[in-house]
Amino acid sequence: MSDPTPSSSQPAATASAALDSELPAAVLRQFRIIFNAVKTHFRQVEKTAGIGGAQVWALSLIQQRPGIGVSELGRAMDVHQSTASNLVKLLLERGLARAEKNGQDRRAVGLFLSETGQHLLDRAPAPFSGVLPDALAGIDVATLARLQQDLGTLIAALAADEASATTPLADL
Repeated sequence: MSDPTPSSSQPAATASAALDSELPAAVLRQFRIIFNAVKTHFRQVEKTAGIGGAQVWALSLIQQRPGIGVSELGRAMDVHQSTASNLVKLLLERGLARAEKNGQDRRAVGLFLSETGQHLLDRAPAPFSGVLPDALAGIDVATLARLQQDLGTLIAALAADEASATTPLADL
C-alpha cells in the first residue's frame, strides 16, 4: 500500500520555489533603496550648494589638491577627461575655481579654489564624493570583489552599455 503522506522533500521544494520567486523582488527593493539614497543626497547637495553633486566633488578635489590639472581631476573622479573638462568649465564660469598656467609648462593649467568656491564647499553637505562612493570605500575588499563580480553578471544580463561607467552618478 502506498503512503498518502507527501514526502518530506516536497515542502522544502515548495518553500525553495517560493523563495526563488521572491528573491528578484527583494533585490529590486534593495536597488530602489540605494538609488533613493543617492538621489536624495544629490538633491540635498543641489538645494544647499546650488550646483550639482559632481561639481561639488570636483571642487572638493581642487581644494584637496591645489594646482590639480583637468586630466588628473578626471582620473580622481573616474570620469572621462571630456567630462572633467565640462565640469571645470562650469566651475570657472561661475567663479568657483580659477585656472593658472603652470610655471614650467605654460600649456598646463592648474586649478585652484576661489574664495566663492570655498564658501560653497563650507555649506555643501558631505560626503562630497557622494554617498555611494563613500559607502563603497568603507566596505571590505572581499565584499567589494563579490559585489563587482555579481554586478558584472547583472550588467551582462542587462546588455548595458559599459561606456556609461564614466558618467558621474549626479548626471544620471
